[in-house]
Amino acid sequence: MKDPYAVLGIERGATDAQVKDAYRELARKYQPDGGATAQSAEAAAKMDEINAAYDKIMNERRRRGTVYDAFDDDTSSAFQDVRSLIQGGRLEEAQELLDGVPPQNRDAEWYFLNGTVLYRRGWLDGAYTSFSTACRMAPDNPEYRTAFQNVQRQASGQGYNPYRTNRNMGGNCSACDMCSGLICADCCCECMGGDLIRCC
Repeated sequence: MKDPYAVLGIERGATDAQVKDAYRELARKYQPDGGATAQSAEAAAKMDEINAAYDKIMNERRRRGTVYDAFDDDTSSAFQDVRSLIQGGRLEEAQELLDGVPPQNRDAEWYFLNGTVLYRRGWLDGAYTSFSTACRMAPDNPEYRTAFQNVQRQASGQGYNPYRTNRNMGGNCSACDMCSGLICADCCCECMGGDLIRCC
């Protein structure tokens, strides 16, 4: 593999912020929705090389303990990192960064980005809840409102109800139905000399 610092066009002594800035700039240039030239196979290969270089640098720095906790110093910069990862299709890494935010520090932007990751993974229930929370916390933000309306529109076309389980995941079964089913199963087991739920 090429020198990751050379791939990002930075010096070895670059700060974490400079590494992230270099990565963001290159990601904007080569990511799939970055323009007509970004659609080519060369651009996709270049983006893979950029991602690998960034990962290598940051993983080395993590091992040495030199990467700052992104959400301690500059939340807006950290959220920009999450947006870049989402745009680059790196949903796992975006979710890892978001999960690192303590619950008491999760603001409307956090819920919006979390909803975006979940939506792109096809998890409508979680996306609906996160977008709804973002809109409740920042009702005047048009980006949050649009995302929430999109998930509502898509979900309504599928007969979606956020308070019901997904039809593909076991029908219209509620928590009460599951609990009742377990109690019945336990009674049947006890009649035959077994014990499904030991506390009952």
